[in-house]
Amino acid sequence: MKQRKVPMRKDVLTNEMVPKRLLVRIVRNKEGEVTLDPTGKKPGRGAYVGLNPDDVKQAAAKHTLDKVLQTKLSDEFYQELYEYVDHQKARLDLCGELGKKH
Repeated sequence: MKQRKVPMRKDVLTNEMVPKRLLVRIVRNKEGEVTLDPTGKKPGRGAYVGLNPDDVKQAAAKHTLDKVLQTKLSDEFYQELYEYVDHQKARLDLCGELGKKH
């Protein structure tokens, strides 16, 4: 069986290349609104964040994503991102690699 190419994206918090399915996409649209993009298909400027809650906490303290997305993000957005990443990390730990076929 032929091996499929695994899409890789750069985690903006760690600057590491990571498989896309192990990242969360954050998108800023033309109106300047920033939202989480679990589908990865929303239009706008996207940035990828890994599933490490500690990295998200550090990013919130330094407002790293503000610089990457060139906009001011609220503390509530960082909290929402932290909760989402924490939940996805727990799912990953519980179920193993997402979408992996045996």
